[in-house]
Formats: sequence, structure tokens, C-alpha cells
Amino acid sequence: MTAHGDHPHEHPHRDLACAIAHGDAPAPVEDRRLVAVFASPVAMELAHVAQHVGYQVVVLDPDLSRSCDPLARVPDAGSAGLDARTDVVVTDHDRAELGDLLADVLRYSPRWIGVMGSLRHTAPHVAALRDRGVPEEAIARVHRPIGLDIGSQTPAEIAVSTVAGLLADRNQRAGGTYTSALQRAAGS
Repeated sequence: MTAHGDHPHEHPHRDLACAIAHGDAPAPVEDRRLVAVFASPVAMELAHVAQHVGYQVVVLDPDLSRSCDPLARVPDAGSAGLDARTDVVVTDHDRAELGDLLADVLRYSPRWIGVMGSLRHTAPHVAALRDRGVPEEAIARVHRPIGLDIGSQTPAEIAVSTVAGLLADRNQRAGGTYTSALQRAAGS
């Protein structure tokens, strides 16, 4: 066999993912949406990364003075098109509107809801939702922290971690490395 790229790459057990990666099969078109709550530097990076993996992205922010060009912006959950194909990521856990917006989002039952934040800090959304009378089972639907643990620090790194975590969840995967998954399977 010649070097990769000289001739078509041959795999005796080629699967669909491999065929797509080699350009031998079209990538499936999925109908998935991402609603980034609050226009923030992380939301802008999140939208950029998510669009590259097939998400339709909308920014939900009641403060219309915050810039998020060229992304679509909506002022409330009712305008965001929340449904079972939608993932919602809150990008600022310090905004005063957090409780009201999350309570509203929970009424629409999107596929997945998460709030950015560190395990080292309190989860302000829990108290905010309890204060609004949101039932505990609804509060439990809100994930925190979110994304894969890659040591993210910048808005772009946080976005990569978050989108990777969403894809892992959609594909019912843990999101670890292949090496550790293979080691676990081998009993190491």
C-alpha cells in the first residue's frame, strides 16, 4: 500500500465514520440547534465552534445592547425555538437575569441545558431556580460544570471543551481519550 494520499486509503473493516473522514461518504446532516444564553466572549467563540460541527446557533440575551454580530439574537426563551433538538448553554452565571431565563428555558424542555461554572464555586442557578418555585427534578436537568475537562482557560478553549462535551453527550460517549477507553476495556 502506498502513502496516505497517493491512492485511496483501504481499510478491510471500514466503517461509516472512517468513510466520512476520508471523504468517501457524505457527512450526515443533523438538525441540531445551540442556544447560547447571554452575549459574552465565550458565547461568540461557542457559536463559532458549534457552527463548524453543524449546529444552528442563536444567542439569547434580553439586553439587546450587547453585541453578538453577526449571530441571530433573540430576547427571550419563547423566541429561541427551544425543542428536543436544542442544546442550551448559559455562558455567564453572574447575570441578574439568570434565574428568570433558566426558569423560562426549562418550560420548553430542550434536549440539554448547562451552565458554565467551576466546581470550586457555588452554583447560583440552583438558589435562583428554587426562589422561583422551580421543582427539584427540573433543577436537576441543568448540568454544571459543563464540557470536557481539558484545562480550558480562554473563551476559545472553553468553547471547544463545551462543544466536545455536547457532541459526546449526543453520541452517548464519556468524552475521554481513546487510550484510556482502550485501557479500561483491557482491564488496565
